[in-house]
Amino acid sequence: MAGQEITPTRLEAFSDGVIAIIITIMVLELKVPHDATPATLFAQWPVFLSYALSYLMVAIYWMNHHHLFHLIKRVDNGILWANMLLLFCVSLIPFGTAYMGENHMQPFAVSLYIVILFTCGLSFLVLVWAITRHFKGSPELTCMKRANTRKNLAALALYTGAVMLSYVHPAISLGFALVVAMMYFLPNAWVDKSA
Repeated sequence: MAGQEITPTRLEAFSDGVIAIIITIMVLELKVPHDATPATLFAQWPVFLSYALSYLMVAIYWMNHHHLFHLIKRVDNGILWANMLLLFCVSLIPFGTAYMGENHMQPFAVSLYIVILFTCGLSFLVLVWAITRHFKGSPELTCMKRANTRKNLAALALYTGAVMLSYVHPAISLGFALVVAMMYFLPNAWVDKSA
């Protein structure tokens, strides 16, 4: 890559394409029942719930990724590889979604799904660190990094608890994942001010 620089816009466009494919793969996992009765359709609720939660999670990653990339002027190897790690982890969500839905939210399937969400959260934290290390002199961004790190660590702690709870009560475990989603539903105020 000597002599060629990847711009933030190009990396963001690539990431947008990967995330669009991830969403497409998830929706293709929704199988139409052959029996046209409400009971058959209702029996698919675990698959629909898995899809809805996963769609929300992918949408949140996309929104926060988009706003985060408005902070940077250039992409170095650290940012490039941290972004690729995030995309790899997010690309596992369709598998976890399908596995959990097809296995009707059995404890191991829910646990695996939560572990995938945990790796996504951890990889997003790595991306934030890779980007914010370029802003060491900015007190505002240092404060933002500290607040964002606290929120990310809280999310990882909730995911850890959710993995353990998945063997006790899978629905409560998924409730923890929904709490994490609500924590990230809208990008942070600091991001909106920077865009």
